[in-house]
Amino acid sequence: MVLVLTCPDPPAAAALARAAAVAGGVAGTVAGAGGVAGAARAPAATGFLLPVPPPPIVLTAFTPPANRFGAGHRGVDLAIAAGSEIRSAGTGIVVFAADLAGRGVVSIEHTGGLRTTYEPVSASVTAGAAVSAGQVIGVLQAGHPGCAPADCLHWGARLPDRVYLDPLSLLTGWEVRLLPWADP
Repeated sequence: MVLVLTCPDPPAAAALARAAAVAGGVAGTVAGAGGVAGAARAPAATGFLLPVPPPPIVLTAFTPPANRFGAGHRGVDLAIAAGSEIRSAGTGIVVFAADLAGRGVVSIEHTGGLRTTYEPVSASVTAGAAVSAGQVIGVLQAGHPGCAPADCLHWGARLPDRVYLDPLSLLTGWEVRLLPWADP
């Protein structure tokens, strides 16, 4: 289950997220001190899992840019309390773990060149480290700019050719359909 909230009023969105978390039986995912620490989460058939305790509460959905430098939201913002553990969505190698533009960023490269990024995160891993799916890579820092509540994780995914993906699609995989070729 994924709960997507869209609301032009950030305080109202935060209240809705908290209410949904409590109503869904996961009190603490948004307002608590770290959510469901150590919750058992098996990787999906794709080998990826959520970097935060389930269910994901999406505060800002993925909006792909029209072109490489165009406007858009190149990931999803997931509601979670500051200080919560953030986990690697998949097995890979940490390629960046440091402050960037005043906030902590962790980027992990996975098989095939897919890269996932997590911010704002105080890293507990270093560049060059191998990580497995579900391994703690840091804790969420407070105050992500643009999030409805003051705290949320921005989770992004990018292919080697710099095409951005909705990171939630990593959890379900893709359906490939071959269409008949019409010879002109």
